[in-house]
Parts: sequence; C-alpha cells; structure tokens
Amino acid sequence: MPQLAPERRRRKPDWLKIHPPAGASFLQIKAALRSHGLHTVCEEAHCPNVNECWGGGTATLMLMGDVCTRGCRFCNVASGHPAPLDPLEPWKVAQVIAGWELDYIVLTSVDRDDLPDGGAGHFAQTILLLKQRRPELRIEVLIPDFGGDPTALAKIVAAKPDVIDHNIETVERLTPQVRDRRAGYRQSLRVLAGVKALDPTRYSKSSIMLGLGETEAELRQTLSDLRAAGVDILTLGQYLQPSKRHLDVVEYIHPDRFAEYQKIAESLGFLYVAAGPLVRSSYRAGEFFTAGLLARAAEPTQPANE
Repeated sequence: MPQLAPERRRRKPDWLKIHPPAGASFLQIKAALRSHGLHTVCEEAHCPNVNECWGGGTATLMLMGDVCTRGCRFCNVASGHPAPLDPLEPWKVAQVIAGWELDYIVLTSVDRDDLPDGGAGHFAQTILLLKQRRPELRIEVLIPDFGGDPTALAKIVAAKPDVIDHNIETVERLTPQVRDRRAGYRQSLRVLAGVKALDPTRYSKSSIMLGLGETEAELRQTLSDLRAAGVDILTLGQYLQPSKRHLDVVEYIHPDRFAEYQKIAESLGFLYVAAGPLVRSSYRAGEFFTAGLLARAAEPTQPANE
C-alpha cells in the first residue's frame, strides 16, 4: 500500500517540541516495569507525553506482549508473530500497580488475532485482579476490536472497567491506508456502540489522529458517527511519523485549529474533549477530568429540598 503523499515536506513546528524523558519518577516506574517483564505503550509508541505522565507517576500498561499481529501504518509497535501469553501477567500487573500511589490507570494491549478471543479473557482477568487488590482504583482500558467478536467485547464489559476506549484513529476514507486491513472504520463504530448496548452506564471513549490528509467535512462526519455510537469522551491529536517507514505527515495542524475542532466536538454533546497537537488517547489531562467525572457520578444524589 503506497504512503499518503504529503503536500510538501515540512519542518516540525515549534509547538511540537518534546522534552526527552527523565527524572526520578520516570526511572522508578521504568525499573518496576522491567523487573516484572511488563511493557507500556508510552515507550513502544514513542508517546510525546511520556515525560509528563511518568513524571507524575502514571503510565499506560500494554498487556499481552509488545508484538502485534497487525501492521497499522501509523503505529510504532512491532508487528509479527507474538510469543505465547504469560498466564501470570494479570497477577504481575496487579502486584506492580498495587505498589504505586495511583488513583487512575490505563490498560491497553497489542492486537492478538492469534488467540481465540483476541485476548479478551486475559484482559478481563487483569481488570478483575486489579479491582480486588485496589477497589478504589479507577481503570480505563484501551481495547482492540477483537475482530468484531461481540462475545469477546462482553468479557471486557462484564469486568466493569470505569472507561472503555477504542480508537477510530482516522476518517473513513483514510482508514484502509492508515490501519491494518483487518481494522475497519464501521467495525470500530460497532465496537463502541456495543459497549453502550451491553452496559449503558460504562463511559466510552475514542481518539482521532489529525494531519493524515483528512478534510474538515470528513472530521465532522467522524465526530457525528462517534456520537451516534454513544461515545462520551474524545481526544484529538496530531499524527507524528514514528520513522521513515511509516506514513508521512500530510499537515501539521495549528493549535488554534485544534481549539476550533474541540468546540465543534463539544457542541455535539461529548462529555469531555481533549484536543491539541500533543494530545494522545491516554492523555493525562483527560485522565484527570475522567477521574473527576467518575467521582461525581459516584456521589449520592441529594434530595431537592436539602
């Protein structure tokens, strides 16, 4: 599949300057993860916010190894034939997280099309063990599409994470060029709609990368499609090319345009929208908002006459 042709080669603008990861908290988290053989999408995907998030004591853990069975053309996670699942991984994750002073954690995974349920049962077991060890912990999961299998999705929903996130990634026209052929735009919408169908009380979330050649009209349509699927929380960020073998950046979107897109999304009824060049799916500011949203939802309703 040929790469998308950029309008012209551009230097990365000033608003995309990133500080390299460092600091005691960053090193402590990295050491704890390595000692248990765990992985984070923060590192694998070269997330630009790793310094901010790890420096604040939070990370997005990646389950089921660091090799994906799919080969999306925007993603820096290795693609190929993954190793067998580590049956002890859910317990390792629970042990590591129990020792961290966190109130919100994000779990994600590679695609595991080699497994009968795509790894959904493994994912759900991790959620349940975390809830046993840390009942007060808020858990967000960023899940694959599990091949569109509703039974696999039901395993995730039944484990009752606080937020279920599945990324649409880009507009419908660009999906075949950007994502693996097994990942469909309509399939992702069905996954998101399926979350609400199975449990209307679960918060759902999705993310879109900008700068791949989408038009504003296409973006507006995608936002409408996500709202029609019941998505509550949205993040919009700039696509950054991980390496020369990945898709080119067609356009660097100015922060002012991100602000405009945020207003458009908010007008459609999303509960929360995080939009900006360095915003990612598990963007820390969005986690703070979501933690507050969940806390407010858990508060008992007061009688009107009090």
